[in-house]
Amino acid sequence: MIFGYIHVSTRVQNTDQQLIALKEYGVSVENILTDKMSGKDFNRPAYRRMLKRLYNGDVLIIKSLDRLVINNKGIIKL
Repeated sequence: MIFGYIHVSTRVQNTDQQLIALKEYGVSVENILTDKMSGKDFNRPAYRRMLKRLYNGDVLIIKSLDRLVINNKGIIKL
């Protein structure tokens, strides 16, 4: 399966550019998970759901790495 993850730090930020990019990579809308909250840690509802849905061999598409984690420590933890 191919999944997509969208993250913005506040509810007022727009997710359109990330959504367009994921669709261009062939991610179906029902497999795109979105969080609109701080990215200071991994305690985000859609992020947690995404981890439960991912299996070996699945593909995760994100527009850029900073949409998934906020800093190098986060990358190492991930």
